[in-house]
Amino acid sequence: MTRDILQEKILTILVQDFEFQQPGLDDNLRDVHGFDSIDAIELLGKIEIMLGCSLTREEKEKAMEIRTINDILDYLEKIQQGRVR
Repeated sequence: MTRDILQEKILTILVQDFEFQQPGLDDNLRDVHGFDSIDAIELLGKIEIMLGCSLTREEKEKAMEIRTINDILDYLEKIQQGRVR
């Protein structure tokens, strides 16, 4: 998936499932939107469904560094690049 498609899908998830209102790509998810660790786990599950595969333990641990929507998009691009063989 291209970054634009990933962005569209992630924004849809954040607005519909997490009730974000006008999320900015550089908003701090925790500070601006009250995103917590439970939300992060739920989002990872939705990302697995979106990608059609399970994330490895290492990929899930790397997700803990995410702070913004742009971080999510960078993270997803790296996962996709690592799985293309």
